[in-house]
Amino acid sequence: MLVLGIVLFALGLLLSIAWHELGHYSTARLFGIRVPEFMVGFGPTVLSVKKGETRFGIKAIPLGGYIRMIGMVPPAAGELVGRSRRSGPFQGMVDDVRADSVRDFEPGDEDRQFWTRKPWKRIIVMLAGPFMNLILAVVLFAIVLMGFGVPTAQPVVSAVSECVVPATQTGPGCPPGAVPTPAAQAGFRAGDRIVSFDGRTYPDWESLQRAIRDARGTVPVVVERGGQQLTLYPTLIENQVADLDTPLGEDPRYVTASFLGLTPIEPVMAQSVGQVTDRMGKMLEGSVYAIARLPEKVPALFGAVFLGEEREANGPVSLVGVSVMGGQVLQQERPASVEISIFLNLLAAVNLSLFLLNLLPILPLDGGHVLPALWEAVKKRIARLRGRPDPGPVDLARLMPIGVGFAALIMAYGLLVIVADIVNPIDLGL
Repeated sequence: MLVLGIVLFALGLLLSIAWHELGHYSTARLFGIRVPEFMVGFGPTVLSVKKGETRFGIKAIPLGGYIRMIGMVPPAAGELVGRSRRSGPFQGMVDDVRADSVRDFEPGDEDRQFWTRKPWKRIIVMLAGPFMNLILAVVLFAIVLMGFGVPTAQPVVSAVSECVVPATQTGPGCPPGAVPTPAAQAGFRAGDRIVSFDGRTYPDWESLQRAIRDARGTVPVVVERGGQQLTLYPTLIENQVADLDTPLGEDPRYVTASFLGLTPIEPVMAQSVGQVTDRMGKMLEGSVYAIARLPEKVPALFGAVFLGEEREANGPVSLVGVSVMGGQVLQQERPASVEISIFLNLLAAVNLSLFLLNLLPILPLDGGHVLPALWEAVKKRIARLRGRPDPGPVDLARLMPIGVGFAALIMAYGLLVIVADIVNPIDLGL
């Protein structure tokens, strides 16, 4: 089941990559740009078929994909395509980029090149891929949240904590000298439905939890037990508890607040459209935060690979690692609906990450092609306002040496994460 899960999740990733490239491909064709290649993966071609003027295929290394558009960069002013490669590592690299840009150039392609399109069209082509991942992420999350449902805490007691311990304590049981919780002293029991807290009703557990933390002293709590209502009078105390406002993906934070000592039931419940929107916003915020913290995760990754240190549960994970997580899902003896829900949730999270990562304004990512197009549009606008001639396209080829540097950093980081996922994988703990 582990192997089957890995294979199925890898297929899901391949479909996500193909879906991303379909965004680039469809908009490029819409704007009349010739696309000779549509490939999922890198390296040697495993399978391909030519349909019309485009060859579609799958390559051996399923860690990405691409479409090849004619004329990704403009020819240098006063230069002819096909002239000899000039000396110097950077100039030679620029010439190689120009040559590769017109590798599949055919007669009649003069007006079908990417660089000849207006900046706003090029921006749409480059952003279409990431936004396809966003669309897929939203659809998958909606299926999980509205179709399968998610555990949702309710104001009904599942368990009463015996003693007061800080939230950072991970060991079971009560340490010597620990005092009973206010809930235990007041006589709460599992199954109690909380009708009101300090004279107010609360429709969900989170709002009740916030009210508990803000309250002080002895508070009347009305509970329903065995079909009857009774009032309990717990005296709240301060304790170290998890911060409810910690962004998703950030390391846990803790605050000191009033404490009662109740654990709620968490039935699986389908979510409304509003709840889905709220959760998507929190996931997006957490993903942005996690991506911003990627550079500072390098020491922890190095320690996990070479020093045998424990792997961070919220650390970065590669497509290899997330495929293993998909295998872990099917390996568990859980209801099929639960496994499918977790599986789709993982795939949705990957697509959300692909959306955000590709927006970064660095080459070779999609955002790295958007930024020069935006700058070109600004230059053209300024030239028109000043009555000056069109300044022409931004020479993207001259930025490629910088792009190669970023690509090397991205590849090195990705390789480190892949090695970590192999030698010290993250365990979902399912």
